[in-house]
Amino acid sequence: MASLLIYGSYGYVGNLIAREAIDRGLDPMLAGRDHDQLREQVDDLGQSGRRFDLEDPEIVADALEDVDCVLNCAGPFSNTADALVEGCLRSETDYVDITGEIPVIESIEDRDEAAIDAGVTLLPAAALSTVPMDCLAAHLVERLPEATDLALGVDSFRVPSIGTVRTVLEGADTGGAVRRDGHVESVPTAWRTREIDFGRGTRPAVTMPMGDISTAHYTTGVPNVEMYAVMPQPARLALESHRYLEPLFESKLVRRTLKGVAGIRDGPSERARERGSAYIWGEASTDDGERVVSRLRTPDPYVVTTDGAVTVAERVLAGDAEDGFQTPAGAFGPEFVFELDGVDGFFDESTPDETSPVSPLLQ
Repeated sequence: MASLLIYGSYGYVGNLIAREAIDRGLDPMLAGRDHDQLREQVDDLGQSGRRFDLEDPEIVADALEDVDCVLNCAGPFSNTADALVEGCLRSETDYVDITGEIPVIESIEDRDEAAIDAGVTLLPAAALSTVPMDCLAAHLVERLPEATDLALGVDSFRVPSIGTVRTVLEGADTGGAVRRDGHVESVPTAWRTREIDFGRGTRPAVTMPMGDISTAHYTTGVPNVEMYAVMPQPARLALESHRYLEPLFESKLVRRTLKGVAGIRDGPSERARERGSAYIWGEASTDDGERVVSRLRTPDPYVVTTDGAVTVAERVLAGDAEDGFQTPAGAFGPEFVFELDGVDGFFDESTPDETSPVSPLLQ
């Protein structure tokens, strides 16, 4: 059986993914940098473990020599992806992660030629929101091949895990981002607010620097991409205030304090994950005014991330993805999202109107 190594397996999301991989019979090797947390998880789950740091590329490559695929769950990925990707290239090991960080995805795309030469697949962002949004983007462009603009968004506010909070804080000084004419362009935090019907009524959503800014572009070739997320009013005000408080976030003391506070919060309970859901919306348009809208409905974001990451790893281990940099829909097509449990869609609008009532298909 092809071997899977899960790096960062003892984090909140990593542990969910490790348990799912075990349930599917993948017999994953658990891995990370923290000896005590790794030992505790190895004993708990009865799996093999491998502790290694990421400072030395040769040590990383040696640790991956007998591994077919790495699934990186250790965020912030700006601290882990480069070293693991380099180790994968040297050891000819496929690489998958669950990042939503634009600079990380861009840096992995830069290794496309090296990955092809090494016979390695590099497939980042195998999570929510990217798997559903990437597949939705591909579907939209199938409906409107001449599209020049994509707008994608998610409506699913929930308590984040420790790792998610720390990742957000790690990138708090980067502001917002959109893609213009094929290039990532910096914009202020919460740069634009737009009223969007995600499928359960029109709600205000703000631009967010989510990884789909990169993946949707590489999957479809559409040059202009914006990402939106529904936020409660206090959160929107906080994001908008960040523009003016940005120098405060640059303080190492403030960032260290916030990360410490984030560490007291675990992720959502199993009951909360079972009850959660996400509504995914997308719009493709052309310069001359043509426009199509489609939607998806998915289970809880953590459920989709767990299912999506393991399913992508299974497909990569099976040799279903080509060598080089890949995106979920680019590797497996827009219908890939329906391999995940509990996903409904695509719900297409033939005459989209943002002021229309709730879509009856999603009620």
